[in-house]
Amino acid sequence: MTRILLFGATGTIGRAVLADLLQRGHNVTCVLRPNRSIDTAATLRFADVSDAASLLRDGFQGDRFDAVISTMASRTGAPRDAWAVDHQAHLNVLKAAQHTGIKHLILLSAICVQKPKLAFQHAKLAFEAALIKSGLTYSIVRPTAYFKSLSGQVARVKAGKPFLLFGDGTLTSCKPISDRDLARYIVNCLDDATKHNAILPVGGPGPAQTPRQQGEQLFALLKKSPHFRQVPVAMMDTIIAVLSVGGRIFPRLAGKAELARIGRYYATESMLVWDTANQRYDADATPSFGEDRLQDYHARLLSGEEALNLGDHAMF
Repeated sequence: MTRILLFGATGTIGRAVLADLLQRGHNVTCVLRPNRSIDTAATLRFADVSDAASLLRDGFQGDRFDAVISTMASRTGAPRDAWAVDHQAHLNVLKAAQHTGIKHLILLSAICVQKPKLAFQHAKLAFEAALIKSGLTYSIVRPTAYFKSLSGQVARVKAGKPFLLFGDGTLTSCKPISDRDLARYIVNCLDDATKHNAILPVGGPGPAQTPRQQGEQLFALLKKSPHFRQVPVAMMDTIIAVLSVGGRIFPRLAGKAELARIGRYYATESMLVWDTANQRYDADATPSFGEDRLQDYHARLLSGEEALNLGDHAMF
């Protein structure tokens, strides 16, 4: 049994990590924001991760832990939120871990930081660099696309609407990974020495899929002929330009412009390992892990067996 201090336990991936840790018999303490709670057998502590003193006093409490796992992430990816959570809050966690003698920190990052163009990517990279230099054993997990992020069109297609594609739907590809499989991979980092002091890209099982292929699978589940509508990437560029100009006067529009930039990034960049030498994404170099398939998840959504809440990440 290992004593684990877990951050981000109320999020989608955090809940899956918590469930896997408890199933394996680990002793888990979750640090939550003061206004949050979860139903769990784990120990709960409440601290403000933006306040280094509160975090050390109320979260760590001077106890001995074998490892820290963080699945925290900014809610929207907007610059202020990203630097506050993806960078500064994690720096506070790192400093508290060093202060209390914790030896291993497992971080949930993102594969898109390979080609940073957005505020949240730069914030994540800045913390990754600090973690690597810290002297702690680190495991930096960079997953490809989550099932949730690829499911925003399930309801509209079920309602008879077309599946929207950027370009012809083959601009990008990814290896979708489920919450459960990703949680298993993260927890495996505790004991697998090959995952120590390593940056770990990971995708789900099977070959990489394009958005068009994902749409075709969805129509097949519904026993309908594929019906696509193509959205020019240039349209997104126009929207971004208009919002950026408006954002100079109205701050709220500046935030929307950044969200539009995030949407454009995911519409035009694959979530696979980036081959720097050849300047291309490499599906074969992107490790596969797990058993869960995206089409099976979509089948459960269509049947009502599972529900989807996209929150801040809804696009369609």
